[in-house]
Amino acid sequence: MSPPQRRVQRPALLLWAAIASYAVAFSALSILRQRAFNTGRFDLGNMVQAVWATAHGHPLRVTDLHGEQISRLAAHADPVLALYGPLWWIWPSPSLLLASQSALVALGALPVFWLARKHLASERGALGFALAYLLYPPVQWLTLNEFHPVALACPFLLFALWYLDEDRLLPFAVFAALAAFTKEEVPLVIAGFGVWYALARRRRLAGGLVALGGIAASAVAIGLIIPHFNNGQSSTFYQRYHEVGGSPGGVLKTALTHPLHVASVALDGRGVGYLLTMLIPLACLWLFAPLVAAAALPELAVNLLSATPTQTSIHFHYTAAEIPPFVGASVLGAGWIARRRPDRAAAIGVAAAAVALAANFHLGAIPLWRGLPHGEAFQSREHYVSRHDAVAAQALRRIPSRAVVSASNSLGAHLSARRRVLSFPVLRDAGWVALDETRPSYLDRNDALAAEVALVDLRQRPAWRLVFERDGILVFRRVR
Repeated sequence: MSPPQRRVQRPALLLWAAIASYAVAFSALSILRQRAFNTGRFDLGNMVQAVWATAHGHPLRVTDLHGEQISRLAAHADPVLALYGPLWWIWPSPSLLLASQSALVALGALPVFWLARKHLASERGALGFALAYLLYPPVQWLTLNEFHPVALACPFLLFALWYLDEDRLLPFAVFAALAAFTKEEVPLVIAGFGVWYALARRRRLAGGLVALGGIAASAVAIGLIIPHFNNGQSSTFYQRYHEVGGSPGGVLKTALTHPLHVASVALDGRGVGYLLTMLIPLACLWLFAPLVAAAALPELAVNLLSATPTQTSIHFHYTAAEIPPFVGASVLGAGWIARRRPDRAAAIGVAAAAVALAANFHLGAIPLWRGLPHGEAFQSREHYVSRHDAVAAQALRRIPSRAVVSASNSLGAHLSARRRVLSFPVLRDAGWVALDETRPSYLDRNDALAAEVALVDLRQRPAWRLVFERDGILVFRRVR
């Protein structure tokens, strides 16, 4: 093998090594977080129950906060979860969801590499951008934030963008459809890609059809699918937008009649901080490909206009559909620069990776940073399994796998692979109750006072007997 051939192959080998390392490391971290009870009935347990039910012949059935059996589609249009049903027969564990999420997010580095190699004409530069993607703090926090179907939109949208850039509309349609099945508003990002394709690539007919298809898919999901499975009601998540209208139509009306109010809600201190943590780690290269970056605007609006603080934080899954437009725009922006300075193509990729690494040190999810001055320490110990966690695991083994159980949020994530699982203090037909006094929760909220009041009431009920109590872990059994 000649030296030039070795040089060509080395970036590809390093790319696969980086993807494999990311997948293994973040799978391990995610699974350890689960074993350390740092996941919840909401949200990991909800996904586990939907997959378990699908594998047992009841597609996407879950137990809601009030103890009713409903379809997962009543909350979010994310039918991609059903694809996990057959896989559950092979690996019946929450680890299946956590490991697959890590692996699929890691594979998003492939289309980033291909896109950068094409537009920078440099494999070294392309490797730099693939590493920048894997080091990008929102990508890592997305991977570790329990399991959410929308997280899969991140790699699916990146593959879709690559195939669209290649004018390969059939594989684009496959990945666009997969992305659309991860959450109801994700097709709006696909519509944004269609607008870019129509304007920047002058494929007006194809781009226009993609844009119209994305808008139609979101409209059907929001206006028909969710209400159909939610007893004719729109999504309860619209309560988060009470400041700007409380519904898609209300938000649009407020935007048209009071645009300054909408802007003030979106661009408050929290919103601006969120934008900075999303955009600065990409070295602002997205500025040179603004049409691609603009595809993230629908998702940005969904997050910035919400009254829920977690939606304007990079530590949660709400960034999933924003990442691909920003990363893709950064690569295309770098390509715009490289076409004018071909001698700097590799250096641009290296610079992108360096900026992402520096941002990761201050904002990222790698636990090693906590040991260094000024390194990010947030949630850096959530993968440690303590003696308390071992006691909790021992206690939960007492509960039969087919029993109906009511549980506090942290324990509920470990008890959701069953037909019915309730959120304490809802009891209804439960035969068992499992609680962690050190992590009290009331329904899906962290509310120590309400949880303590409910526990006092449970202790006084003669129908319930305490059968396990150690280190703050309590297990009750219904005796009559």
